[in-house]
Amino acid sequence: MKKLLTIATAAGFLAFIACGPSAEDKAKAEKAKADSMHMADSVKAATAAAMMKAKADSAAKAHMGDSTKKDSAAK
Repeated sequence: MKKLLTIATAAGFLAFIACGPSAEDKAKAEKAKADSMHMADSVKAATAAAMMKAKADSAAKAHMGDSTKKDSAAK
């Protein structure tokens, strides 16, 4: 009885391992990972561009504020 149970357990284990992901599933997972990394790069680039624009806008506002102070002080 022990031998039969051992053989059945081994057969079940081998059947479970054989049901792993197929090559198509692996390719889909790799493509999804590549798409995710591309999306992360795009988000990072967009964030950097937004930060640069915010800094430029802030500098422009600061410069405008300085020129009005100089003009009002000259009068």
